[in-house]
Amino acid sequence: MDAKQLYEAMKKVQEPKGYYFNTDRERTFDLLDALLTNKERYGYLGCPCRLLCGDKQKDRDIICPCEYSVPDIEEFGSCYCNLYVSKEWNEKKIAHEYVPERRSPEKLPF
Repeated sequence: MDAKQLYEAMKKVQEPKGYYFNTDRERTFDLLDALLTNKERYGYLGCPCRLLCGDKQKDRDIICPCEYSVPDIEEFGSCYCNLYVSKEWNEKKIAHEYVPERRSPEKLPF
């Protein structure tokens, strides 16, 4: 699978839920490529903007789309890494604020 195929597959699942890819295509495809790198490295689509420990069970909260993406998009219009965003965020109807990390420090791999 390449980034374009991943884009199409994820788009079909996420858009009906109201989650859209960032319209910055370069950023989006960089993140999708990083997801595919994590898939090769670890065997799962771990969030490209977080450190994975390599244990799927321990990282399950950050398998894309991570469990933090929904509250992030509801509050900020974007997930932590700006891969998934709301329609309003893409249309610049809401501010593009920094999305703080919601994952608790005890889950970090270091």
